Amino acid sequence: MSIAAMDAVAVHGLQADGLTYPEVGRTAGALPVGYRHTIERRDLVASADAFDLIATRLLTWQMHDVAGFDVRTSHSEAVPGAVVTLRRRFGPIMVTASCRVVYVVDEPTRRGFAYGTLPGHPECGEEAFVIERHADDRLSASVVAFSRPSSFLARAAGPIGRRAQERATARYLFALEA
Repeated sequence: MSIAAMDAVAVHGLQADGLTYPEVGRTAGALPVGYRHTIERRDLVASADAFDLIATRLLTWQMHDVAGFDVRTSHSEAVPGAVVTLRRRFGPIMVTASCRVVYVVDEPTRRGFAYGTLPGHPECGEEAFVIERHADDRLSASVVAFSRPSSFLARAAGPIGRRAQERATARYLFALEA
């Protein structure tokens, strides 16, 4: 899997699309009702001096690449408005999910971003990825999301779809540890 720039036609088309949910930015606060919520946090084995390295891994889409996704993006870094398309094969099925970055966290002890779903994504909602350097120099990573199926096929996947989301979250957190 590799990170690659999207072609200009694909980027232009996706950038014109609106997000598929109205609660933009809500992963930064109270999660909205009517969605499945995910809140996962993991302490990282890295030392505090690895904060910048791990932040770079997160903000340059390397986390998604290491987690096993084919990554296509409009920008080499997660910046507001950047579009990313993630593809992954699950057995005979290729799943494609496009998102737009809705906010970036750039604080002295916290870095990350959130993206929201675009039309064609199997889910509808938002997902945030943040790393944090704590007062005791520990590092942690968190994934916070709200989502619900956006298509008949995603609803039909039921527990299998939820399990795929859980595995993706675990892979993201593992990718930040590596």
